[in-house]
Amino acid sequence: MVCATSCNFAVMELTDEQRQRQIYKVTLVGGAVNVVLLVFKFVAGILGHSAAMVADAVHSLSDFVTDIIVIAFIHISSKPKDKSHDYGHGKYETLAMTIIGIALLLVAIGIVYGGAAKIWNWWNGQQLEAPGTLALWAALLSIVMKEAVYRYSMIKARQLSSPAVEANAWHHRSDALSSIGTAVGIGGAIFWGRQWTVLDPVASVIVGFFIVKVSIGLLRQGIGDLMEQSLPDDVESEILRLAASVPGVVEPHDLRTRRIGNHYAIELHILMDGDISLKDAHDKASEVEESLKRQYGEDTHIAVHVEPR
Repeated sequence: MVCATSCNFAVMELTDEQRQRQIYKVTLVGGAVNVVLLVFKFVAGILGHSAAMVADAVHSLSDFVTDIIVIAFIHISSKPKDKSHDYGHGKYETLAMTIIGIALLLVAIGIVYGGAAKIWNWWNGQQLEAPGTLALWAALLSIVMKEAVYRYSMIKARQLSSPAVEANAWHHRSDALSSIGTAVGIGGAIFWGRQWTVLDPVASVIVGFFIVKVSIGLLRQGIGDLMEQSLPDDVESEILRLAASVPGVVEPHDLRTRRIGNHYAIELHILMDGDISLKDAHDKASEVEESLKRQYGEDTHIAVHVEPR
């Protein structure tokens, strides 16, 4: 689900400045949609007497906040290496993804709690107010717009190899799914009568649990990268294969990998004939480095340790 496990980091060759502008653009598009929807949802939820729609509006508000977080952290992560950051500032982008995951989890817990409280009140005999058609139209509009923004953001996230943009894309998708549940609950309450008004909070609880699942996935990946989690097994196998494909290089081993924002960091040992010159050994190690950079991008950090065979 997360870019870290599925994206090819060499998909789009852009300078850091170009990449930053692209990320700003896709984030601002999502932010504009979020502003329009959160205002419409709050109005529709209040006038349409729909607790699920108000919760949906809060979800859209959290989307807007995460857009701001992405813009702020992408600006920091795009800074070049300096004396205090030998590996650059890419981890800030991972930190942004983690913060988005936390925000999404908190919103999901709030949605589940609010829906469960209304179900409990209904079970104890309280009559829930039937939602209005304005809330239903708001939910349907949200489904269409948020799904469109999700697809656009996901395409850009894969092109730009940005975990923060992909995390934000999933936030858009979760909002679309939340609106589906809201539409089902509101529609059921409207067309099936007041005895079915409980469908509104039931739908919000179901969608809330889905959002919890998405947020946990984002948090697992973000925290894993911050804790120097190794790259996926298939990526590490490919790294070893590429290194071994260089003539004269055998038995690449002691591979260590991690992620620095949208870049890889790779360290490995290789064996070569002990009788060749130091220059030849250096040239072979450079070939290994160039092969890996062709695959994973010029900004990939690579350290190759040469050992005599």
